[in-house]
Amino acid sequence: MKKSSIGIVAGLGLVVAALVGGSLQVEEAEAGPKLKVYKSATCGCCGDWIKHMRRLGFDVESIDVANIVEVKNEHGIRPHLQSCHTAVSKDGYYFEGHIPGKTIAAFLASPPKGAKGLTAPGMPMGSPGMEMGRFVPFDVLLVREDGTTAVFQHIDTQDWGRSKVPE
Repeated sequence: MKKSSIGIVAGLGLVVAALVGGSLQVEEAEAGPKLKVYKSATCGCCGDWIKHMRRLGFDVESIDVANIVEVKNEHGIRPHLQSCHTAVSKDGYYFEGHIPGKTIAAFLASPPKGAKGLTAPGMPMGSPGMEMGRFVPFDVLLVREDGTTAVFQHIDTQDWGRSKVPE
């Protein structure tokens, strides 16, 4: 390789390095919605759900707690609406269980009036973090301040972006 070719290759390397460094700064500045996720230290499916959320751009802080029920009680999540982990947004909305990240993003973009949060009660097979080779359709419920619930989104496919959000 000639000296001039080596110089060009080295110069291109510096440009690529500068671009990569610049893009990293942009990604940090454009972090997605922040969630604090309260979970048991031993729960693998919670860790998988957190990975799902991070892949979608959420800024997730994982907090291991000794008694997850206390967290649920603090947020008024009734037993029949509970799951294994509880995520809380900076605005105080809660997201209980294996809710698809796109569903949470839609909620946060336009929170319904009087909403406390969303829940996917239990541990729906095939939901984010619960991918075990089988999928069972499930509902994500809106929980209102008065304790009532309504279907926020019916999840009928593992391509969580194609499910319909009721109006």
